Amino acid sequence: MGLHPLEFSECYLDSPGFREKIKAHEAELDKTNRFIKELYKDGKNLINATKQLGMAQRKFAQCLGEFQFEYIGDAKTDDEKCIDESLQEFSSFLKNLEDQRELMMRNITETLMKPLEKFRKEQLGTVRAERKKFEKETEKYYSSLEKLLNMSAKKKEPQLQEADTQVETMRLHFQEESLDYVCKLQEIQERKKFECVEPMLAFFQTVFTFYHQGFELAKDFDHYKRALQINIQNTRSRFEGTRSEVNELMKRIKEAPQEYRQTSAISCEGYLYVQEKRPPPFGSSWVKRYSTFVKEQKILHMVTFDHRSGGKIGETESVTLKSCLRKTTDTLDRRFCLDLDITDRPGTVLTVQALSEDDHKFWMQAMGGKEPIGHYLGRALSKERGIDAQLDEVGLSFVKNSISAIETRGINDQGLYRVVGVSSKVQKLLSLMIDEKSNEVDLSASEDWDVKTITSALKLYLRSLPEPLMTYGLYKEFISPAKGGSPESRIQAVHCLVHKLPERNRQVLGLLMKHLANVVAHSKHNLMTVANLGVVFGPTLMRPQEETVAAIMDLKFQNIVVEILIEHHEKIFTDAPESCPVAPAAPVFSAPTRQSKKMNRQNRPLAVYNPQALDIQNVSAVGDSSILATDETSMGSNESVSSQSSSASAPETPVERTDHPPLGTSLSSGSNSRSPAAAPPRCAPGASGENLPAVTTASPEKDKPDENVTSRKAKAVYPCEAEHDSELSFQVGTIFNAVTHSREPGWLEGELEGKRGLIPENYVEWL
Repeated sequence: MGLHPLEFSECYLDSPGFREKIKAHEAELDKTNRFIKELYKDGKNLINATKQLGMAQRKFAQCLGEFQFEYIGDAKTDDEKCIDESLQEFSSFLKNLEDQRELMMRNITETLMKPLEKFRKEQLGTVRAERKKFEKETEKYYSSLEKLLNMSAKKKEPQLQEADTQVETMRLHFQEESLDYVCKLQEIQERKKFECVEPMLAFFQTVFTFYHQGFELAKDFDHYKRALQINIQNTRSRFEGTRSEVNELMKRIKEAPQEYRQTSAISCEGYLYVQEKRPPPFGSSWVKRYSTFVKEQKILHMVTFDHRSGGKIGETESVTLKSCLRKTTDTLDRRFCLDLDITDRPGTVLTVQALSEDDHKFWMQAMGGKEPIGHYLGRALSKERGIDAQLDEVGLSFVKNSISAIETRGINDQGLYRVVGVSSKVQKLLSLMIDEKSNEVDLSASEDWDVKTITSALKLYLRSLPEPLMTYGLYKEFISPAKGGSPESRIQAVHCLVHKLPERNRQVLGLLMKHLANVVAHSKHNLMTVANLGVVFGPTLMRPQEETVAAIMDLKFQNIVVEILIEHHEKIFTDAPESCPVAPAAPVFSAPTRQSKKMNRQNRPLAVYNPQALDIQNVSAVGDSSILATDETSMGSNESVSSQSSSASAPETPVERTDHPPLGTSLSSGSNSRSPAAAPPRCAPGASGENLPAVTTASPEKDKPDENVTSRKAKAVYPCEAEHDSELSFQVGTIFNAVTHSREPGWLEGELEGKRGLIPENYVEWL
């Protein structure tokens, strides 16, 4: 289990457990700060002490290898696993480079040092400042609260009101500061993964550029680098979506904190001041305790905790409640008090004091307390009535009508489903289309509604359903396989779960997935890849009933489920599942990440880190036909490398495109200087997959094949399952036509059943 999510609702309770979670997050950020400082120091040694380069590199590698990122939640995505393991991968590369003892770090200042120091000062430094403000507001609020509670109830009403107002203002300010601090803590925890790793990735590209014998090593590193760029971009995209959802949740909680106060089956919890009576002449004292009342058993658990004493948690006391009565100021000179009759101690009455009038009413309701006649504790909540969307024939007709119009009029529109329509027009269209009394409009033929309005209306309809299309009941079951298991087991699990959906839900979901697969097929023009559509439709098609930060952290797994549905829609919605696995009682161990899985395949030519360990025969088969593509211009950008601009250079004869970034790409963050370790220009988000070379024919200048090379055939000696659109899947004995060497080192290109794609060279034999 990683770091616990910090729920915004806990900011209002400010429980001991909540403070312990905050301490864990602060400790992790302090560790990250120390790590960056150490890394910065080591980098300076590499620049200034050339004679001690070997020693500095080993220390640097050790520092990378020993550090690991913590994560929020109970599982990581494959992208996060790759990012977490990247430091160990980098460490291995550095140890190989140290043997050559060459000068390799002339551009390290711009590609590594400045971005990391900027992150440490601007991001981690901001958190440290927020931490001081939070501690200061904690001290101010609880001191003023105790002062208020100790105020005599016999004081004049204006004085009491003024004191209440002052404390209420401090309370609101304290809670707002707490919300902001919690939000910032979790933002930095997520941000640090790519903010720390991306500059280091750029550093490694610079190292290989200046490395005298780095060409072979760079070829081996290139596959890992490209995959990690995709991992970083995916993590960044999910971070942006998660941050938006978290901010929305925080906004809603600020507007109505009482509605979000309880998120569990516990009836009521919060702080109470408990009167502890002492023998004469010592009187009594009031001790602050965090109290949890379980309504069903009528048990009150109380634990002593003082924020100003270093947050030390005292012993827990539990009592069983018999009855609860409001205590008037006639008998006790303190407000907001309750008398609790305890069954464990016959004849003993426990007097407690709430923090405010509202808190007093809250405890009265939870404990079944009795109020004076005529006083009503209930509260009425009203909600505005939204769009009455239902999954009926009218809704199904609207979905079909919208899909037909989009595919007829706008399938090639850039940013399809990402570019949103005007809100008023979207609501007007949806209201018109789901109104049973109105005549149905053929959206394919009508020019009154533009494509972005139709796509936005379709998404709004799916979000407005009383229950998400993939249902609340199956939400956890859908999320579970996305958190672990092999790709095959994930597909099988999702396949089985889809057939557990109600018939109408499965019908609409199938129509939508078939349509989204068609959108992906036109991604060359509309720039909407499977990953992009997963981000758009993940929260739309599936969501939990309970809105919490922990649930929002599962957004990235929702995206994965939608990606599976799009990529395998024909199998999932056409065929019934052959067998469905029984849900495991224990956590499923995760399969290796994409990189690790490829590296473990028998003799597959990927990322051989040690040049001396290369199989000379396999490498020589690629020979001079292997070209490491590079670009000569560096456009320092914080945007994703997998989102390439349409102006970026592409291979001369592309056969198809995949989500691989260009070879030789440098992830330089924040540097606009030109250097040998150059990066191609990056484009706006949403262009993922555009102009990314993968499958290309052999270079006429470098390969110069014989006349019969393009008609050569090869036979598969091992089975292989494609992990990218550019690769071919095949079984043992499959015959490939028109086989040539690819520009990808260790890969061939061939034709199978009319499709041309990449083939691992050592998986086939020539015929």
